[in-house]
Amino acid sequence: MLTGCGGEKDSADKPTATPAKASSEASDRASSAPAATGHDLVGAAGSACPLPVTFTIADKWKAKAIKLDGTALDTLAKQGPFTMACEIDAKPAGNIGFLRAWTSKAKGSSPRAALEAFVTADKDASKATYSEVKAGSLPATEVVYETYSKLLEESKQEHALAVASPSGPVVLQLGGLDTEEHKEMLPAYELAKKTLRSNPR
Repeated sequence: MLTGCGGEKDSADKPTATPAKASSEASDRASSAPAATGHDLVGAAGSACPLPVTFTIADKWKAKAIKLDGTALDTLAKQGPFTMACEIDAKPAGNIGFLRAWTSKAKGSSPRAALEAFVTADKDASKATYSEVKAGSLPATEVVYETYSKLLEESKQEHALAVASPSGPVVLQLGGLDTEEHKEMLPAYELAKKTLRSNPR
């Protein structure tokens, strides 16, 4: 169910705030990469993953709802106050990685507080740089950070953003096998970010 949810991790570094330079550099890389096109809407009723928000996914990426089944694998779908609700696989488009949507019932939490709770819950996260952005028309907080992969014995880049919704905050997170794969998938992340809309239910 949760294939590809992450390898073993062993770094105990905690994220710390750093200047906004890394976020700016990441945006520059994303803008210079080929733009992702897409047409599948995720989050709406009847879509692969009904969510408190909707967004467009890149061509060939495949969305799958995550259902907890009471097994030990459920722990892979939990991060702090968040539960993974949707996993969007990049493999059909030629990359190794996922765009994941996480939801929380912590109503009233600001995007910044929600995102900090999400990142700090990962004991392998470090070098976190937060910035205030827009996701579609919604106020959002975005973070660029690193996680340590024991499998690769190196750190890799991650992106995530958080928005508020009436049912609680939502986090979109882009991972990848390594930093190179991650950078190649940034246009798909930017497409989801640009098309993000609230989906009252």
